[in-house]
Amino acid sequence: MESLINKKCTPCEGAGRAFTADEVKDRLPEIPGWSMGFDGKTIERAMTLKNFIACVNFINKIKDIAEDEMHHPDLHLTGYKNLKVVLYTHALGGVTENDLIVAAKINQQLMGSHV
Repeated sequence: MESLINKKCTPCEGAGRAFTADEVKDRLPEIPGWSMGFDGKTIERAMTLKNFIACVNFINKIKDIAEDEMHHPDLHLTGYKNLKVVLYTHALGGVTENDLIVAAKINQQLMGSHV
């Protein structure tokens, strides 16, 4: 199986289907640190970074990934250093492989960051 970080997102407007909640659960081990949202239609990762600047810098790294993949997460910055990233494929109303790809690439950046 090709590693998620080596894959590219594919256009998803009206094509394909979202994973079922069971399929999402089965794929979560591929993206450590991520969990399924309460509704079963999102994946999310919460993290506490060093400070506000570290959060903003990491958000900028996520922005670069999202723009490169043309697949954009929802970002929630609270309490100046708490960041939650939520991914789902808006056009299909749930989690697809595109979300897993972006999550894996965010993980890769997080491991390489000093945040």
